[in-house]
Amino acid sequence: MAYGKMKEFLQNELKTVKQAGLFKEERYILGPQAADINVEYPAGAKPQEVLNFCANNYLGLSSHPEVMKASREGLDKWGFGMSSVRFICGTQDLHKTLEKKIAQFLGTDDAILYSSCMDANAGLFEALFTKEDAIITDKLNHASIIDGIRLCKVPKERRKIVNHADMADLEAKLKEVRDGGARFVVIATDGVFSMDGDIAKLDQICPLAEKYDALVMIDDSHSTGFMGKTGRGTHEYRGVMGKIDIITTTFGKAMGGASGGCTAARQEIVDMLRQRSRPYLFSNSLCPVVAAATVRVIDILSATTERRDKLEENTRHFRKAMTDAGFGIVPGDHPIVPIMLYNAKLAQDMSRDLYFEGIYVIGFFYPVVPKGQARIRVQLSAGQEREQVDKAIAAFTKIGKKYDILGKTKDEIIEKYGL
Repeated sequence: MAYGKMKEFLQNELKTVKQAGLFKEERYILGPQAADINVEYPAGAKPQEVLNFCANNYLGLSSHPEVMKASREGLDKWGFGMSSVRFICGTQDLHKTLEKKIAQFLGTDDAILYSSCMDANAGLFEALFTKEDAIITDKLNHASIIDGIRLCKVPKERRKIVNHADMADLEAKLKEVRDGGARFVVIATDGVFSMDGDIAKLDQICPLAEKYDALVMIDDSHSTGFMGKTGRGTHEYRGVMGKIDIITTTFGKAMGGASGGCTAARQEIVDMLRQRSRPYLFSNSLCPVVAAATVRVIDILSATTERRDKLEENTRHFRKAMTDAGFGIVPGDHPIVPIMLYNAKLAQDMSRDLYFEGIYVIGFFYPVVPKGQARIRVQLSAGQEREQVDKAIAAFTKIGKKYDILGKTKDEIIEKYGL
């Protein structure tokens, strides 16, 4: 059989991954997404109730009664699926309502819906930029931005990778592509970088973009709904609303946690994407159930900042307590809190022990993060109560003591456990 040779190769590769402690195991959640969940782990074991500290459910809206009600009403009124793309017979009044609401919420001219932010990024660059143009991208940008750039016709010599959050390097790259005669230049960056939880320096990027006549694009998936005083995103947090040309984001995290995404941008950009963006033209319309629920989410977030404020307080409390306990964490304001462990097996072992302490978190390691940067990524939520956050802190402290990492430097942890 033709597959035999490939089968042997894959078996050996998987064995190597397991031996290196890099094999990713899936846990099975029995029930809806929430702060407390029942999880089957390992496979076949008796399910255990745990507190979920690894979801993108930042605002606790994934199973919110009002959001679920809106989805049921959407199902009854608009049906389950469209069985078509937008330009044939896949556009309902509901889709236009959502596009208008998300554009207003983010402060842009218009918005265009996609089945995911991955598709929004995949369909962005190829539709707008050609061999005459240049793209400058942060070194730590999300894989979907990287893949989207690879799909476009901008030549490799005009695809510039900037050292992470390095404004001097950014300016040098801007000058380089401008001197090279690029027609249009776009700076592409995550709004929030998902592995470290650090926030793009948009207040410094935008002035440089103006100086060198460049567009600014952000993927704000880990920000929309809760960053900034009213939850508009990193552009509000950094005080540059109205200065960002293109925002891609997801509805699959804070905005209800299901699926779907959009590109919110200048009017002509959105109009051109409707004509040329391949994921938009060749993928089914966003499911009406998701669209109806997302409309309700935007209404909730526009009416009050209560959930955003609670998330901010949970984040502040957890970050301080974990730092005081002696953990090495990446500092910042975001509810993504990386607990730095550096060793992949250590991250796996600690996350497993924490599970049996009733705390559900996941170890991250290569290739998700660079080699030697293994960590447990904790994510706070407005759906968590203070006593639940405190339980997580206590469990982390207990397991941290077990592995003797509290108060230890990076070098001391690496000396004990290796990279």
